Amino acid sequence: MGPIRQAKKAVLITGLLLVLTLSLGGTVASKSTDAGATYENLRLFTEVLSIVQSQYVDEVPPRDLIYSAIRGTLRGLDPHSSFLDPDMYREMQVETTGTFGGLGIEITLKDDVLTVVSPIDGTPAQRAGLHSGDRIVKIEGISTKDMPLVDAVKRMRGKPGTKVTISIMREGWPEARDFTLTREQIHVQSVRTQELQPGIGYIRLRQFQEQTPNDLDGALEKLTKNGAKLQGLILDLRNDPGGLLTAAVEVTEKFLEDGRLVVYTEGRVRNQSMRFTAHAKKPFLDFPIVVLVNQGSASASEIVAGALQDWGRGVVLGTQTFGKGSVQTIIPLSDGSGLRLTTAKYFTPKGRSIHGKGIAPDIVVELPKVVGAAQAGEEAKAVASLSPEEEMKKDVQLQRAVDLLKAMRILEKTRPAPPQPQAQAK
Repeated sequence: MGPIRQAKKAVLITGLLLVLTLSLGGTVASKSTDAGATYENLRLFTEVLSIVQSQYVDEVPPRDLIYSAIRGTLRGLDPHSSFLDPDMYREMQVETTGTFGGLGIEITLKDDVLTVVSPIDGTPAQRAGLHSGDRIVKIEGISTKDMPLVDAVKRMRGKPGTKVTISIMREGWPEARDFTLTREQIHVQSVRTQELQPGIGYIRLRQFQEQTPNDLDGALEKLTKNGAKLQGLILDLRNDPGGLLTAAVEVTEKFLEDGRLVVYTEGRVRNQSMRFTAHAKKPFLDFPIVVLVNQGSASASEIVAGALQDWGRGVVLGTQTFGKGSVQTIIPLSDGSGLRLTTAKYFTPKGRSIHGKGIAPDIVVELPKVVGAAQAGEEAKAVASLSPEEEMKKDVQLQRAVDLLKAMRILEKTRPAPPQPQAQAK
């Protein structure tokens, strides 16, 4: 490769770096950032890229090198920040619509290990018996060690009808076990509702999507149609991996008085520090709520549970939640790619940080543990085929929630009436 060609490639790389620097802008940088040191390191970066371009055994397109460099930069920040190439960015946009092809599993990086947040009800992952907290150590025989989150998602998604084998490590297992799942078109219905007993309603939120607040309105209308009066509500957030922050706020405000703080965020940039308050036109305030949570309740689910718990609006029952309390902002880039960047952390109304801690339930109720992959799969299939009434009989957390609401109703009936004012003789 001649010196002129090398010089041209070095200029091209430098130009790409300048575009990258300008597109990210300096507005998010701290005032204390030493611009001179930054550009000195960029000079070293450019030097390395130029050497790779001219001396690496295979010729690599400049775009691939730049993409790899960006991925490495974001991978060093935290498990939730990542670079999305144009294909991944388009794929990411379907996540909030509720329809995509894959296994029906929400994953994250926890302690640098690819971890299941929760399987989605009625999907291949749920039917196979995958659990919140399961660690995915291989995908199609490829180790997930140091695998970016977006790459793992891309490998597990695919055309419906095709198969993928993932190796799972679970607490108590001596070694990883393989699960072969068939991809399906995943249609996530975000809300499920029914009346468990007269006056006791049940609403399950599977994920916080764009349509979730409207779906919740429909569920509440169904439970209160023809003038029916709710005497208690069970809001089931178990295995709900989260979703849109705005949807979480809109769901929560349906049960809080106007002006109550739902959640607030704090970030380095001024516009990332925000406060979200309740402004529902007709909030539901006249019945008690029990919120069901477990290890698979994450992010937006924790916002809802934390706000209702802080304001004393709901009793949280179940097990400790996942502990994902950071906000990711999707930033589109000029070539159709995008950044998923952690820009803030969120806090409950009382100032509790959820990140890495989760929400502790007011009443702890553990579920019986399932041992073994085969047993887990059979148990999941059995539960999926149950009627709602049969499912409730096997669900000890749900049974406790119903009993708690009944006890609240009895206590309300037996509460002494307030004393009446006595007439005064004159």
